[in-house]
Amino acid sequence: MKQTSFWKHDFWLILLGVSIFALGVVWFADPLGLVIGGFSGLSILFRELTHKLFGFGVPIALTNALLNVPLFIVSIRQRGFAFAKRSLVAVIWMTIAFWLFPYFPNPFAGETDLLLAGIMCGVLSGAGIAFVLKASATTGGTDMLASIVKGRLPHFPMATLILAIDAVIIAAGLFLFGAVKTLYAIISVFVASKVLSNLLSGLHVAKAAFIFSRKSEEISQAVFEQLQRGNTGIPAKGMYRGEPITILYVVVSKKEITFLRRIIKEIDPHAFITITEVHEAFGEGFAENTESLTS
Repeated sequence: MKQTSFWKHDFWLILLGVSIFALGVVWFADPLGLVIGGFSGLSILFRELTHKLFGFGVPIALTNALLNVPLFIVSIRQRGFAFAKRSLVAVIWMTIAFWLFPYFPNPFAGETDLLLAGIMCGVLSGAGIAFVLKASATTGGTDMLASIVKGRLPHFPMATLILAIDAVIIAAGLFLFGAVKTLYAIISVFVASKVLSNLLSGLHVAKAAFIFSRKSEEISQAVFEQLQRGNTGIPAKGMYRGEPITILYVVVSKKEITFLRRIIKEIDPHAFITITEVHEAFGEGFAENTESLTS
């Protein structure tokens, strides 16, 4: 059953994610020399270095493949083939995409705006990696390298290892492409991390409100009637006066938060409200928000 699910859903999700990521590298990072970390950034560095030393640049597809081969061998020995097989699909397709996509027309060819390139590369690479991760795979590279190091040095946090490896690669770009392009590469990595985080936690971020009011019953009824949102009363005690109070807890969409504030202020102008972000909301009224990223 799991195997069928892979070929029907995850396999195509990996191909889609890798294709989006590869477009970000081929259209933006590689032409303008943005070393965005990872093995793709290292491949761009190696292509530029070999071009300066020998007059020809080693294709990023070849470098990416050669760098990943020893990692997969070590990873399979450490954790078995089941752990690496999905990522193997991603790396094979990435190698093909890096080789194939430069032959397609680039609509941004000749573009020299580094800020635009950095942002668009970040958006595409972040979105691509998010889709790959949703299929329970990785793109190999520094993620897998960090995983191998983690196996040998378990006391090091995984996120710290990935950050350290990528920082070294980005810093190396400083010597080949200069400080300005390195700074734009950092912007690209920042954008990618934000896009990745939003896609993994849910684009449809909801808002949770905690409402402290002596008119909680009236506010609760108004939220039911005007927003059609359920809410929960939490018994509490105000420590300043020692009075019992009911705190209302309600989750609404981002678009509804303004209406919620208005409802509360109309009933109790002195109400105290705290609002926090909810990265995922499941259940009645929110099911459509979470399905859109996985359908």
